[in-house]
Amino acid sequence: MANIDRRAARERRRARVRAKVFGTPSRPRLNVFRSLKHIYAQIIDDQQGHTLVAASSLDKEIRAQAASMKGVEEALAVGKLLAQRALAKQIKAVVFDRAGYRYHGRIKAVAEGARQGGLEF
Repeated sequence: MANIDRRAARERRRARVRAKVFGTPSRPRLNVFRSLKHIYAQIIDDQQGHTLVAASSLDKEIRAQAASMKGVEEALAVGKLLAQRALAKQIKAVVFDRAGYRYHGRIKAVAEGARQGGLEF
């Protein structure tokens, strides 16, 4: 029962954040999703409804090193990989969508990794 309430509360927070955060072609949205085991990040153009760039802890580049990494270190690597792929597609500035999660731990690590990789937000 508490799990359903927690999930519903996150969905309410996500909807509140999404009402204010919108990705354009010049400044797309960086969305983050976390599960218990993995973290996923993608850069989305909301006007066209397309994912421009994506990275996750399941990618080959990160999976090879993931056994020796903890969750926050893995999330930092995902952020850096996402930034590297975004810069290759000429994406330099994004808006950050935390998707109802607290800006803490793995979510914060993805944002810091993306900033270290060269993205501006």
